[in-house]
Amino acid sequence: MNHALCAGDLCTRFVVIAHRDLPLHDAARLMRIQHVGCLVVVDETPAGRVPAGLLTDRDIVTSVVAPAMDVRPLRVEDVMHGDPAVVRESDSLLDALNAMRRVGARRLPVVDTRGVLQGLLAVDDIIDLIGEEVGLLVQVLASTRREEYRRRP
Repeated sequence: MNHALCAGDLCTRFVVIAHRDLPLHDAARLMRIQHVGCLVVVDETPAGRVPAGLLTDRDIVTSVVAPAMDVRPLRVEDVMHGDPAVVRESDSLLDALNAMRRVGARRLPVVDTRGVLQGLLAVDDIIDLIGEEVGLLVQVLASTRREEYRRRP
């Protein structure tokens, strides 16, 4: 893995957000329309949007659908995971992975030095990078073998 890359280099900058008071059925509809499995719940501050929680499609299924709750009176804040772990744009990918492991999360909001939302880093983003790097390693090994065979008398 390229340890020179930071969370800000790899995160998705287009983040679908929601506010705490959004009706839960509207949040689910937003996920469907935007083709995302996670909304970053934000609080509006003078500095900008600050992550206040995460709402995933899994949260909706396990907390509302599975127990057959009535979704109509529910708001995002009733189901979201509040006070999310975040990573700074300048944090290394190793730091981000350690934070994900520590809190048991697959996604972390990425913030600037003021705590303002800048992106969302997902395990899938890191896996894609590792996959590319492993592919390059395989190519290196294959080319060194070819070169070795070519040089043999």
